[in-house]
Amino acid sequence: EVKLVESGGGSVQPGGSLRLSCAATGYIFANNPMTWVRQAPGQGLKWVSTLLDTGKAVYHSYVEGRFTLFRDNNKNTVYLQMNNLQPEDTAVYYCQVDSNRGPGTQVTVSS
Repeated sequence: EVKLVESGGGSVQPGGSLRLSCAATGYIFANNPMTWVRQAPGQGLKWVSTLLDTGKAVYHSYVEGRFTLFRDNNKNTVYLQMNNLQPEDTAVYYCQVDSNRGPGTQVTVSS
């Protein structure tokens, strides 16, 4: 059974940074893909970024250049480094593997 747990969310001002973590049991991130999605208030889930099995990360255009996705194989954890956060980044962020998602972590960006 795959279990995912996100952490690292919080409240920041515009321009601030946060680093989200996704820890997994029942799934090995090394050489396997994973995805971050987010859900803003009143909206559906939206794709943010995917870490491919090759280790290459791909990003949606609205986070390209601001977010960085990387993994620590020793800790079996994937990180989403988010810089220059903007109010439109406010959402619950989920890590996802196939149809499995964690409970999410809230990110709020406001002045």
